[in-house]
Amino acid sequence: MRLTVIGTGYLGATHAACMAELGHEVLGVDVDPDKIAALRAGRVPFHEPGLPELIAQHTATGRLRFTTSYEEAAAFGQVHFSCVGTPQSKDSEAADLTYVDAVIENLGPLLPEGALVVGKSTVPVGTADRLAGRLAELAGPGAELAWNPEFLREGFAVADTLRPDRLVLGVRSARAEELLRAVYAPVIAAGTPVVSADFPTAELVKTAANAFLATKISFINAMAEVCEAAGADVSVLAEAIGHDERIGRKFLRAGVGFGGGCLPKDIRAFAHRADELGVSLAFLREVDRINMRRRDRVVELARDLCGGAVLGARIAVLGAAFKPDSDDIRDSPALNVAARLRLDGADVTVYDPQAMDNARKAFPLLGYALSAEEAVRGADVVLHLTEWPEFRELDPERLRTLAGRPRIVDGRGVLDAGRWAAAGWEFRALGRPAPGGEERQ
Repeated sequence: MRLTVIGTGYLGATHAACMAELGHEVLGVDVDPDKIAALRAGRVPFHEPGLPELIAQHTATGRLRFTTSYEEAAAFGQVHFSCVGTPQSKDSEAADLTYVDAVIENLGPLLPEGALVVGKSTVPVGTADRLAGRLAELAGPGAELAWNPEFLREGFAVADTLRPDRLVLGVRSARAEELLRAVYAPVIAAGTPVVSADFPTAELVKTAANAFLATKISFINAMAEVCEAAGADVSVLAEAIGHDERIGRKFLRAGVGFGGGCLPKDIRAFAHRADELGVSLAFLREVDRINMRRRDRVVELARDLCGGAVLGARIAVLGAAFKPDSDDIRDSPALNVAARLRLDGADVTVYDPQAMDNARKAFPLLGYALSAEEAVRGADVVLHLTEWPEFRELDPERLRTLAGRPRIVDGRGVLDAGRWAAAGWEFRALGRPAPGGEERQ
């Protein structure tokens, strides 16, 4: 089939490359000529494992092309995927739908009879119904809208597109569903479950999923707060309750909390939209507050280890991306903590395997190192804030010889506390007692 993918950011570039991998002819569309030029040259402007190879492979064969022209897109595609962003509004918690609306306004008048536009962006419930009405006003006869939310995890986006755990098809006609099933035929043939839904249900699937995950993460972080007050160990607590199959063990690791371009803004927009509908989701605002308090706690632990103030202290921050296998620094807990300590007068040095360039651009006043060892050299406190595999493999004996004072805060709850303590480190982790029965600070 001939498909267009409008918006070539993280979601769009991944979707375009994966649709080409499934055998379709794909035209990626973006209003940013620099982004299009980079993609045409096979350069991906963000880190996502496996994606550069797919784009290079399919641009070389001609199966995947890129353009800035809506006219070219309308003439080319049978199905048009809208993959633009929905950031948080500058003046409220609501989602900013400027880019979603622009796709319909720019593409709609150009569409031929029978075209299908498919929204993949995360939007407030009710958006698809409104856009369908506008598309009917602008487009040729028979053009219609469908909604097919995405469920990508950064670092696993290619696999999540080619082998998703479910497909949700928000449709109003048998024809729209048939077209989408044809697009995803190889995926469906591989056994992926398909859920057909109306527009509002399809929209809510994504926002509800994100709200549930955020709630689970903040729940275990709230338990970490209780454990700290009571002298208990949240890691053992999480293991015990995770054996209950009704709860499960995933997303039950206490730490500095979630960030990124999805969960924080999506739960805020969901609560805001629910308010508009007359339904209170006040618990999501508490989920958000718990998440932010974990960052406060890391800052507090750093101060405690420095004797109550970080003025003049040298602090190493291991991590800048909001999660491993990504260079995405949007709402990064690691950089938020680093910047706050810098404002308190600390000399902060950051190292991350992939996100250094993005971090430098956004936080130019922080210091940056070329390796974890360089960051730790002379440090009074080390903060482990992004769970890259290479940080788990660091040798605490070796690092002890480099640090100014061997003191570390594990903000992700994955380091071996006993190993670090045995190497002479003063070790702290959120929701866990200090190793060896040291007095908690």
